[in-house]
Amino acid sequence: MKYTCQVCGYVYDEEVEKVLFETLPDDWECPLCRAPKSEFLPQEEKKVEEPLVSKPVPTNHSEVNTDLSYGQMAMLCANLSRACEKQYKNDEASLFAKLEDYFVKHTEPKQGSLDDLLEMIKKDIDQYSVIREVADQYHDRGTARALVWGEKVTRILSSLLLQYEKHGEHLLDKQEVWVCSACGFVFVGEEAPELCPVCKVPSWKFEKVTGREG
Repeated sequence: MKYTCQVCGYVYDEEVEKVLFETLPDDWECPLCRAPKSEFLPQEEKKVEEPLVSKPVPTNHSEVNTDLSYGQMAMLCANLSRACEKQYKNDEASLFAKLEDYFVKHTEPKQGSLDDLLEMIKKDIDQYSVIREVADQYHDRGTARALVWGEKVTRILSSLLLQYEKHGEHLLDKQEVWVCSACGFVFVGEEAPELCPVCKVPSWKFEKVTGREG
C-alpha cells in the first residue's frame, strides 16, 4: 500500500519501507516537508476520465456572496500582484501591491486561539471538495488547477500549525523560516531544502523570513 503526503506529494511505499504505515508512531512526520502523519492519505487507483463535454456555466449569481473583508481583499491583491510578476506585468503587479498595502492598513487584527485557526483551516479544506465537484461537473480545468494549489497552500498552513502545536516556541530554536517564492511552500529548518517539495524549484528560489525586532 502507498500513502501520499497531501502537502508535498511524498509517497510512503510500505513495500519499499518494509513497515506498515499504520504502525508508524503518531508523531512520525513527512521526511520531506515535516507534515504530520495525519496529512497522508492512501493512494487510490486512477479512474478513467470521462471525455470532456462542454456544459453551460450558470449565470445566475444573485446568491453569490461577494462581500470580502479588508483582510481577504489584502490577500487577494497580494496573490494577484505575485501572479502579475510571474507574467512579467510589473506595472499591474505594482498597482495590486499598492491595493494590498491599502487593505492591510485598514485590516483590524483579530484575537484567536490555535484551535480556532485549526478549525478555520479544516473548514477551508472541507470546502475544496465541494468546489472541486462543481469544477468537475462543468469541466473547468482552470478552476480545478487553482484548487490544487489553493488546497496545497491551506494544507501547508495546517501542517505548520500542527508542528507549532507539537513543539511550541521551540519550533524555531536554531531554525529559520523559508518561503518558496514560486509556490508559497513554507519550510522550517536551518537551511532551505535543495528542492521545493511541492513545486521542485531549487533552493535559491526560497526567501528567508526575518522576524520583527522587539
